[in-house]
Order: sequence, then structure tokens, then C-alpha cells
Amino acid sequence: MERKQHFVLVHNAYHGAWIWFKLKPLLESACHRVTAVELAASGIDPRPIQAVETFEEYSQPLIETLASLPENEEVILVGFSFGGINIAYAADKFPAKTKVLVFVNAFLPDTTHVPSHVLDKYMEMPGDFEDCEFSSHETKNGTMSLLKMGPKFMKNHLYQECTVQDYELAKTLHRQGSFFKEDLAKKEKFSEEGYGSVRRVYIMGKEDKAIPCDFIRWMIDNFNVSKVYEIDGADHMVMLSKPQQLFECLSTIAVDSN
Repeated sequence: MERKQHFVLVHNAYHGAWIWFKLKPLLESACHRVTAVELAASGIDPRPIQAVETFEEYSQPLIETLASLPENEEVILVGFSFGGINIAYAADKFPAKTKVLVFVNAFLPDTTHVPSHVLDKYMEMPGDFEDCEFSSHETKNGTMSLLKMGPKFMKNHLYQECTVQDYELAKTLHRQGSFFKEDLAKKEKFSEEGYGSVRRVYIMGKEDKAIPCDFIRWMIDNFNVSKVYEIDGADHMVMLSKPQQLFECLSTIAVDSN
């Protein structure tokens, strides 16, 4: 009999656990357990991003979720976009509790460079941030770069295949956030025996304009994954534009993980 899995879903920067509102019931209807983590200063967490000075603080809700699991429980960790860095960090701490890492249109760090490496490479690409607002915040440890997405940028780069209702919801709920690039640049590399030891799978939307497919393929070449799924017609927000197809990919991964 097929064993049901526990999926832990990790959202992207500037958003919150609300992004999974279409996917979560699909997984639960297939009798999987689902935990959609709300990261610090995200979603309904009342703290502003300025109150969260390090990547560790930002990731704390995810770390607490894994720490609270029974010793013998393993989860499928799903990280979306910047959430790819969060799940790598969590797997580095809890490799025995992580059955598989699923990167969904996500940054895929390696174990050769510091955690900020893929973000640095991404920022080197020519890109039009249109009406996004950039600012910075002084912390105890230095400067933290902040960003608030603009509606035009969201429409053209993240939500171009989504319904107008999904886009309107996102305009209402998105928040100022950070990639914690400066903080991640000072961190130790993720370890081969921690993060590097956990099986990695990638799911990419073929119409992703936020993290272009060429860059995704470069990350996969840089740090190999065991399997790549491609979803036709999916923009960056694949869980909103193509929830059924994402569910089918995750269902296959769940079976393969038994």
C-alpha cells in the first residue's frame, strides 16, 4: 500500500504561507499531511522585515517545525523561489528528517560556495525590476538590502499566467522583504554530509520570467539533482497558475519516496 507523506511547504520572499491555498487541499485530499510554514516577517506574522536581522531568524519557524518532529519522522521539504535557500539550510541541520528536497522554481545552492553564491550570480544577470522599490536597513551586523515588489513587476514577471483574482490577492498580501544576501555571504558553506546528502528534485515552470529557465538549468548543472520536472504554461507562481500539474509532480515524488 502506498505510504502517505508529510509535506512541509516553504514560501518565497515577499509572500507568505497563503500562496499554497490551492495546492494544500489537493495534497490533503490525497491523504498526505501538509504543513505550510509561515516564515518570520512574512504572511500574517506581524513583525516588519526590519525586525528580522538575520537569515537564521527569518528561517526560525521552519527550523522549529522540523525540530518538533518525532525522531523517526521524515518529511518532503518543498521550497519555492527563495525558499530553496531555506530548505537547504533546514536539510543541513536535519538531514535525517529530510526524505527529499523539492525545489520549485527555486534557488538551488551548492556545497562548494557560500550560500549567497546563486543569489550573487542571479543578480549579475541583466534584469528589469520595473517599479520595485529598493532600500536598505542598518542592522547590528551591517546593512540589509530590502525590496518591495511593484504591481507592474509582479504582473509581468511572476503572475503573467495567473488569474486576475490571484494577482489581485497577491497585490493585497505581498510584503517588503529581503534576500538576506549580505548575511548569507558571511555564512559557512552548506555541508556535503548535511544538505549535500539529501536527494534533490527540481520542478520548473516553463514560462518562469522571475528565475529564467536558462538560469535554472545553470543551477542544476552547478549542483546536480536526481530528477527534473517541467510544467508547460507555468509562470513563476506555479502553485497558483498550474496547481493541478504541480500536485501531480509532487504525487509522483511522494510515490518515489516510499
